[in-house]
Amino acid sequence: MTEERLQKILAAAGYGSRRACELLIDAGKVRVNGKLAKLGDKADADKDAIMVDGKLLRGLQKKVYIAIYKPRGYLSDYDENFPRPTVLDLIDVPEQLFPVGRLDFDSEGLVLMTNDGELANRLTHPRYEHEKEYEVLVNHMPDEEQLSIWRRGVVLEDGYRTRPAGVEFINKVQNGAWLRITLKEGKKRQIRLTGLRIGLPVRKIKRVRIGTLKLGNLKPREWRYLTDKEIATLRKYVGLN
Repeated sequence: MTEERLQKILAAAGYGSRRACELLIDAGKVRVNGKLAKLGDKADADKDAIMVDGKLLRGLQKKVYIAIYKPRGYLSDYDENFPRPTVLDLIDVPEQLFPVGRLDFDSEGLVLMTNDGELANRLTHPRYEHEKEYEVLVNHMPDEEQLSIWRRGVVLEDGYRTRPAGVEFINKVQNGAWLRITLKEGKKRQIRLTGLRIGLPVRKIKRVRIGTLKLGNLKPREWRYLTDKEIATLRKYVGLN
């Protein structure tokens, strides 16, 4: 194996996206052959002794791809400042996995768990603009003006203007309506904040698609391995095949 950027090696070994691995390096948690690593360093995973938090990197993990239905009341990842159950508590596999496409505590639906750092980076980095689709329950029937505003983009309280979104009416229910929202960005709590801003408070959010990957028939707390076809299609979608 030839020398590669250290963050690329760490991402391939399951330590998160390239950006997350850059943060590990920048925090002084990575050493190569006993020497503290810095951003920009290269290494050979077959020859060099690479350590993360004092643990030796022993080859590259087998790539694992899991779709899970995150229920409400669970975090997508561990947060020491907000100790709650996480989706990792629902998956019993030996590999070190991390979430792609995080959902907030009160939302539910599809989360991709993997140790493929390259794929994670492509799916989550804003510049790639990959789609995520949600089914959203709002407190009352929207009018056409509210839907049009949401589609065009909304200036939130902090001054951030959301990008144009796909917004479709699905059906009316008692005391509310279901909408289908398709985004190409991922500002924290964006759907809830947008709904509040235009007078459509959100009661429920369920993510049903990330790129080409669909939630399908999974129920809350259930998970499954992706098929070879799903993996190939997803990697092609993000430009890795």
